[in-house]
Amino acid sequence: MFWIPIDRSIDVPLIRQVYQHIREQILDGELRAGDKLPSTRELASDLDVSRNVILEAYDQLLAEGFIETRKGSGTFIASGTYLAGHKKVHVPLSVYRCQDGNKHNDVINFRSGIPELDLFPRRTWTKLSHSIWTETSSSAFGYDLPEGRQELRDVLSRYLLKTRGVYCHPEQLVITSGATQALTLVARLLLSTGDEVIMEDPITNDIQTIFASQGASLYPIPVDGDGMKTSLLPENKKPKFVFATPSHQFPLGGTLPIQRRIELINYARETGCYIIEDDYDSEFRYEGPPVSSLQGLESEHVIYIGSFSKILSPALRMGYVILPPQLIESCRRLKWFTDLHTPSPNQLILARFIGEGYLERHTSRMKKLYRNRRDVLIRCLKAVFPEQVKILGESTGLHLVVEFHERSFSKEELERMLHFGVRVYPVEDHAIEKGKHRNRLILGYGHLKPEEIEEGIARLHRAVAGRL
Repeated sequence: MFWIPIDRSIDVPLIRQVYQHIREQILDGELRAGDKLPSTRELASDLDVSRNVILEAYDQLLAEGFIETRKGSGTFIASGTYLAGHKKVHVPLSVYRCQDGNKHNDVINFRSGIPELDLFPRRTWTKLSHSIWTETSSSAFGYDLPEGRQELRDVLSRYLLKTRGVYCHPEQLVITSGATQALTLVARLLLSTGDEVIMEDPITNDIQTIFASQGASLYPIPVDGDGMKTSLLPENKKPKFVFATPSHQFPLGGTLPIQRRIELINYARETGCYIIEDDYDSEFRYEGPPVSSLQGLESEHVIYIGSFSKILSPALRMGYVILPPQLIESCRRLKWFTDLHTPSPNQLILARFIGEGYLERHTSRMKKLYRNRRDVLIRCLKAVFPEQVKILGESTGLHLVVEFHERSFSKEELERMLHFGVRVYPVEDHAIEKGKHRNRLILGYGHLKPEEIEEGIARLHRAVAGRL
């Protein structure tokens, strides 16, 4: 009997299982040229599967040249199909049985940067999407410009001037697939091996990786409650750029005051470097209106990056970069060779969403929601950890930082918190110079309901007490 192991519990079609098993045996030489395969009826009966399963598996093997049919004789292994040294690829069955098998059930996850996805404006987005797909000229669905649709760049330049004090011509905008692509384009545009980059410390670990992967060395500048300590900018360096999040520093949450902004701009002018302004999470400011951009003070030296992941949804993968004129063409070429362009229909929908005022109304609505959740989190922290914690960076965004007095959290201790049903994130993971933030935790709250926040802090208290 010709035996093939069939597993009906995994998420792999039976046709694929039959095809893959025979293919591997042929490549390994277990089935040799000239060997005869059982008939489709016989094999289907042996494996207790539909004959169509075997027919389609054989058809695939035939199309790829692994087998051949001989009229009146049957199906045989073709010659020249043995691959010396072939190594089978073994995929753990758990990958097929449970794609989320590495996730902990019933864990309250205080991950930062996640908006309330249940309140994504689906109806409005669906209405605009239907309009775009049914009314827009078919030319919009072909290959497009790397810098993005004119409609989106026009409306976005007006929106950013109104809400963020950004001064730019639509031609200075390049639409990207999220802020990550914008940062990657800037890194490829400006950096070579051996270049130096000045960065806030701590700062998002992923951003450090993007710049370091281009061969740059990172020069850290410490951060306090007012953002980057610009008085520590080195006089003896010639960096390619200074990276900053002046409106809402990640992760500590400070806002760069005008004095430090001016000091940073003067430094860029004197050294001839650029400033990369990542306008992280700044729309949701709870203490007064959003702070104006750094770019609005110095457009020649500032490269401004933003996205819609926190305002709307990370799944949209919509971001942008605003460039000084001398970098526009080079960035467009890089964008073209990266992915040609960001999907045009999504750009057109977003342009309509912004232009018709939906984005501003959605932001206003979500700001009220997030302020309430922030207040719940602060109230719970003060009630559960009286006199034990200091709260940082609570004025803006979707997260805050909790500083514990005379406490230090190791990675092992943070992992053990999962057994208490809570996941939190250390500031230390984002530090360039290690060892200075071991008592600080990042708590994201945008995606958590008030009752989840309350329960999550209760679990955090049990976890912290459990290790004492």
